[in-house]
Amino acid sequence: MRGNGCQGTLCKIAVATGALLLTAVLSEAQSPTPPSSSTSPVETAASRRALASSVRDLQDQVRSLTAELSQMRDEQNSARAEALALRDELLELQNRLAAEGSAGPALVVAAGSSSRLSPGASDTAPAAAQAAPVQPTEQRLAGLEESQALTAANVRELSQTKVESGSKYRLRISGIVLLNMFENRGTVDNLDVPEVALPPQSSASGGAFGGTLRQSQVGLEAFGPDVAGAHTSANVTIDFGGGFLAAQNGASKPLVRLRTASIRLDWANTSVVAGQDSLFFVPLTPSSFASLAVPALAYAGDLWSWTPQVRVEHRIPLAGGSHLLLQGGILDSLSGDVAVAGYERYPSWGEKSGQPAYAGRIAWIHPAFGEDFTLGAGGYYGRQDWEYGHDVDSWAGTVDMSLPLGRFFELSAAFYRGRAVGGLGGGIGQSIVTSSANSTSMVRGLDSVGGWAQLKFKPHPKFEVNGALGEDNPFGSELKRFPGSPAYYGTLLTRNVSPFVNFIYQLRSDVLFSAEYRRLETFVLNSNSQRANLVTLSLGYTF
Repeated sequence: MRGNGCQGTLCKIAVATGALLLTAVLSEAQSPTPPSSSTSPVETAASRRALASSVRDLQDQVRSLTAELSQMRDEQNSARAEALALRDELLELQNRLAAEGSAGPALVVAAGSSSRLSPGASDTAPAAAQAAPVQPTEQRLAGLEESQALTAANVRELSQTKVESGSKYRLRISGIVLLNMFENRGTVDNLDVPEVALPPQSSASGGAFGGTLRQSQVGLEAFGPDVAGAHTSANVTIDFGGGFLAAQNGASKPLVRLRTASIRLDWANTSVVAGQDSLFFVPLTPSSFASLAVPALAYAGDLWSWTPQVRVEHRIPLAGGSHLLLQGGILDSLSGDVAVAGYERYPSWGEKSGQPAYAGRIAWIHPAFGEDFTLGAGGYYGRQDWEYGHDVDSWAGTVDMSLPLGRFFELSAAFYRGRAVGGLGGGIGQSIVTSSANSTSMVRGLDSVGGWAQLKFKPHPKFEVNGALGEDNPFGSELKRFPGSPAYYGTLLTRNVSPFVNFIYQLRSDVLFSAEYRRLETFVLNSNSQRANLVTLSLGYTF
């Protein structure tokens, strides 16, 4: 180091100076008395000249050493000043990083991103570095700050505690902690996750304010060994939308509920999926954090359910980067029955038929504006046994689309036409119409049609605005013919319309904020329509 070098040089100077002085003193000590009379004047003069020459040499050496010492002192002061300046720059950089924060690795829910080098950057960087001029201090500090932030993020990712499993294979945990604060004006079926507007229960206009965290989710994904050339994995997702404890303030004690759980085998172009999953023949869903327990437009044109299934997916590459996706499988034939509380399970109307439901979908995917343009069509068929020999065919035809519109806009939509699909959220939860509940009654599936569309505006990766409209229409003529039919919501509904608009802003890669306004207008058979206005503020932390 520079400081150690200076100390060594000073020691050498001191030793040399002491040796010269000692030599002069010893020379003087050898002639303490005046020369004797026997010494000739010529010898005395020669000795004095030699002594004077030695003194002059010593003085020259001292002056040279003094100059060298002064130069070294100046260099040491300059080095100290440079070190202080560098320390000030480092402190300023640390303060700026502490104030601005450093970007961490991305995440789950629903949506996340991570910084990475563009392809080919490593090949072009050396040539660009040789040709580029010396950058100003501000640019160098900016580059240093960016590099330090990236390094810190990588260090945090590498140092975090990994989830340990019972096997040697990797596990990954993800999810969202979601707080929703809401205010409802009007009477709705479900306070914190409303789906339809209902007639007031009293003379009051209806309305409430509240908050909930029961739409928070936790997911676990496992990655296993290759089997027959296929990558194996499994996942499970839960939330807290399974109802409430029958206890004081039970609304703040929600019960855990299974959402999805599946096992996957993925080859290059073929996949096999087995487990409880969403409806693969209607894959799209609107963007909303106000309603995660069920899709935002459920019972307003968006078919949905989580049902046990086994399906096969096959991708066929086409020219121009396009490909076809073929999907087909069997599902547990759910019909919307309300399960009896307890440990026993009884068959639903669909399960009583003794056969599964069948579904398929074909989709064309083509790259457009850096995203995928997807156009798909699907079909569903199931059999339901409503006793006394009353068999009902449950079916639906679906169309879905996701269309990028330039850099900032995206249009997505889904439509269906079906019969007896109340178990899949169609017909506003209503599946059949019947004249009476006995062996001589007539039972038939309720026809319905519905769909939804959403326009997304995303001017920045961390900010988006969504506007959507959904509508479900059970055939009112069929309901009027059989007004005594079973009513899922306690009264027969002929139409449900729901528009909403929201914005979603990611404060960081793992923190998001959303505000949403939604309106419900539900038409009741032989009555006026009912309306409700809903405002929800959401704060989420993804992990």
